Amino acid sequence: MRRKLLAVNDSAWLFAESHRTPMQVGMLATFRVPEDRPTFVADLVAQWREVQEFAPPFNYLFKKTPVPSWVELPHDAIDLDYHLRHSALPAPGSQRELGVLVSRLHSAKMDRRYPLWECHVIEGLEEDRWSLYIKAHHSQVDGVGGIRLLRRILSADPAARDMLPPWAVGTRGPDQSGIIRTTSEEVAVPSSGGGLAGALVGGLRGGAAVVGSLGKTYAETVTGRRDEGQAAPFRAPKSIFNGRIHTPRRFATQHYSIDRLRTIAKAADASLNDVFLTLCGGALRRYLSEQDKLPDKTLIANVPVSVREGTGASVGNAITFLYSTLGTDIDDPVERIAAIRESMRLGKARLPRVSGAAMDTYTLALMLPVMSEAILGTGGRTRPASNVVISNVPGPAEARYLDGSRMEEIYPVSLLFNGQALNITAVSYDGEFNIGFTGCRDSVPSLQKIAVYAGEELERLEAALVP
Repeated sequence: MRRKLLAVNDSAWLFAESHRTPMQVGMLATFRVPEDRPTFVADLVAQWREVQEFAPPFNYLFKKTPVPSWVELPHDAIDLDYHLRHSALPAPGSQRELGVLVSRLHSAKMDRRYPLWECHVIEGLEEDRWSLYIKAHHSQVDGVGGIRLLRRILSADPAARDMLPPWAVGTRGPDQSGIIRTTSEEVAVPSSGGGLAGALVGGLRGGAAVVGSLGKTYAETVTGRRDEGQAAPFRAPKSIFNGRIHTPRRFATQHYSIDRLRTIAKAADASLNDVFLTLCGGALRRYLSEQDKLPDKTLIANVPVSVREGTGASVGNAITFLYSTLGTDIDDPVERIAAIRESMRLGKARLPRVSGAAMDTYTLALMLPVMSEAILGTGGRTRPASNVVISNVPGPAEARYLDGSRMEEIYPVSLLFNGQALNITAVSYDGEFNIGFTGCRDSVPSLQKIAVYAGEELERLEAALVP
């Protein structure tokens, strides 16, 4: 059996995992049952059960020794009945019942005796709909890679039939959906070309850029001296989101028209991601204020940004991170978005403009203290590096179909760890901005309120900025 060594960044997610902190990411997609095919879901499951061929990473088994690596299993060594699950919701099959089920499914750590993925087909949703919940280990896929993998199993053609399931397509299969259009926070990185001489020169320059960026960042962390609006790791105030967490999860959703967010962004001379962070900051300010637990200093967000070269969805992660203020110390939404816009500008300016191994080195060094806490189990006992992780991932710009069943909504379900009890991740799709709120059930009570307050903050921004 062939072995593939894990990158150090990817290995960290496996070593940081525990039963209370499963390091897996998921995607919840809801589809419409075709009117002329009432038995669509049962037929789809039966069709998929016949497909017993597995592509990377669905055929990868983790082996810890002698070095962390993936072992590529033969098709007949994989038990599809374990990975493919068929469930039905109790009546009335509303978003509440779906959220309860997904919260429970996402709470469970995956068994490492099997390849680290599960595919759940869920029927019984109201209004003749069904859902697909897929989860995979974060060591194998990041948010952007996950969305690109999902695109591979969907089609822009509603007449397409007999489409392969995700495990048969994998990350190396053909992309059926055309050009990627994105509203996400992405950072352009130089390509790694130019021959041996160019690579050597680029490596030296990249190393200097990485060292310089890290030096400035951690000097600010230690001294507290930084540009006004500049956010730095481990300068965040302690909040209820930054203690020890437990196994049960809560999951809530919210969605808006992308045009609404773009209109605000244009009026505020900001990016769509700035608007998203502003909504989150306002929602968290109100949520914490109601509990009389709002810190005097602004909350700090850890914002993953994609540095993936090209459009392929490879196994592993191609992201780095920056830190941004959330303006939770500011009540006025216009002043808050201005503060966030400046903080994001400073954060992106701090990122080294390097690619490949140099960016991996930068990300590893930047996140080493955080991942060390996760691996050693000390997270939640010290000052947090950030208060919350907030991410924005690109999705398909037009409608997509699975064997003629139209995908209506798609939501990310993310991971948590000690010291980080809340994650907010958005995915754009077909003119909608879909947000998934993943929280620790014990640390973040009434999680749904944060989703509701985000919508009300959107209305405040519109009232203040849009004529």
